[in-house]
Amino acid sequence: MIGFIIAGLIIGALARLIKPGKQNLGLLATLLLGLAGSVIGGLVASLFHTGGIFELNVLGFIVAVIAAVLLIGVAESMAGRRRSVRR
Repeated sequence: MIGFIIAGLIIGALARLIKPGKQNLGLLATLLLGLAGSVIGGLVASLFHTGGIFELNVLGFIVAVIAAVLLIGVAESMAGRRRSVRR
């Protein structure tokens, strides 16, 4: 469980470094998006039979970072819409 949380933080941090621009996300949001990305990466890796869903492997890690970058973009667009509705 602790390893899963650490991996989520690492994946979320890498995704934030890769995504251009400033993200208005806190540590908890980074962790949650990284965890979601790591689950998606694990699912994809298990679909390609390169390892289990909770097993760290290269394909799962790469897909996890890509998924986290996409999830950060979705989170930013949802936050932007929420701000524009409030004005």
